[in-house]
Amino acid sequence: MTDRIPLIAGNWKMYKTLPEAVQTAMRLAERVSVSTPEVMIAPSFISLASVFDVLRSTPIALGAQNIFWETEGAFTGEISPAMLKSTGCRYVIIGHSERRQIFAETDEAVHKKIAAVLAAEMSPILCIGETESQRDQNQTFMVLDKQIQLALDEFSASQIQCLVIAYEPVWAIGTGKTASTGQIQEVHGFIRQWLAKRYNNALANSIRILYGGSVKPQNIVDIMALPDVDGALVGGASLQPESFYSIISYNQ
Repeated sequence: MTDRIPLIAGNWKMYKTLPEAVQTAMRLAERVSVSTPEVMIAPSFISLASVFDVLRSTPIALGAQNIFWETEGAFTGEISPAMLKSTGCRYVIIGHSERRQIFAETDEAVHKKIAAVLAAEMSPILCIGETESQRDQNQTFMVLDKQIQLALDEFSASQIQCLVIAYEPVWAIGTGKTASTGQIQEVHGFIRQWLAKRYNNALANSIRILYGGSVKPQNIVDIMALPDVDGALVGGASLQPESFYSIISYNQ
């Protein structure tokens, strides 16, 4: 048994207008009770404040999909930690594969963003994962080792108590493919062992490691049964309250 509270996080990506986001949050809030795992949704920047107004009296947490590491300045199009926190954000997704691949986000940038989130007293959700070609070439653990090492470089165990890690194999995001339970547990076990070696067993056993990659109501029970899986980072299936709630209520 573990004391880690499962986290089911919904990443809405670039979907939903402001009215659609508010309506979806309202429909989800009607279903989610305090008896469920911890729940977070991450709408687009324009919807954060309005969605937080919906979530304010509910157990659902608000998250952001990205951040910039500077506190303020002439950075057109970016958003600061203080801005996100002022909207009610508790979590920030960092280093998602779409950010890395489409927007050329580097491991060094991920590190700076984690530092900024921690300084603002929010919780970073660090996304890591290998491409299909990297897995085919048996490079999965080398890739993950580098991503974690550079992202967490110089942080002490006490600094990253609130860190969440999300393993998202790039080849399983939005493709309908899902890693096998054996593949998921193998990677999550590797991540936990990495944390134990780099820091200590107590930290390794406390940090939540989520799985992301075509998570659906049909596979969530098997995924959550794995010993080193502490939740899920859900994409497409989080866009509809009904399907997302089916995932949230996997243990009911």
